[in-house]
Amino acid sequence: MSKSATTVRFAAVGDIHVTKASAGTLRAFFARASESADALLLCGDLTDYGTAEEARVLAEELGAVSVPIVAVLGNHDYESGTPQVVCEILTRAGVRVLDGEACEIEGVGIAGTKGFAGGFGRGSLGAWGEPAIKQFVQETLHEVMKLESALAKLRTPRRIALLHYSPIAGTVAGEPPEIFPFLGSSRLEEPLLRYPVDAVFHGHAHRGTLEGKTINGVPVYNVAKPLLQRTRPEQPPFRVVELPREAARAEAGEPAAVAG
Repeated sequence: MSKSATTVRFAAVGDIHVTKASAGTLRAFFARASESADALLLCGDLTDYGTAEEARVLAEELGAVSVPIVAVLGNHDYESGTPQVVCEILTRAGVRVLDGEACEIEGVGIAGTKGFAGGFGRGSLGAWGEPAIKQFVQETLHEVMKLESALAKLRTPRRIALLHYSPIAGTVAGEPPEIFPFLGSSRLEEPLLRYPVDAVFHGHAHRGTLEGKTINGVPVYNVAKPLLQRTRPEQPPFRVVELPREAARAEAGEPAAVAG
């Protein structure tokens, strides 16, 4: 698909969970996503156990992609204790892996980090009591600071936030309520209010909801591949979102993001 003069198209998907058995099974999927967009966004849980072997399989499958690729890692990518190895292999394959950093594609700024758990709203875990609880909350706050730092670096008129964990409860609705606290944290929403973006992408909630909004109305897209496969079986399991190339288009009344 040729580039549009008026919009930038992003294909987004998360929770691919590549294993060694995935070799040769994803190239057509990635090629189709590449043909549909100007960039591919990967929202974590790229591998199943975070091993070097799985990362190499993913890197090989991504060889079918002809557009820039930006990614964040997910909790599964940490399972083997070597997320840096996963990151290094993907980086050598041309993937830009963000962990509190920002980049720019086609004039759109992208801020990314994994995020973490902790719950939403009044159900958020507080840093009180045992050291283990305080450490858990501190991990969330650390990810919040990484997201805020990345957003603060952006100077582009259009901006995207890329996460694995959800910043809102709306897109995890559909999961058992008991596990909501482990699917994201509303603390991740706070930087998105201080540094407004045009769209937010995340994964992790396989049985969640496709779309929601932040308090200030920014669209949030849950692009977990299992969710997309189950809820949109007639479409390929990635989400395409278009952003106007010119800030003036939004000022003229056009929507900031158009999802397909």
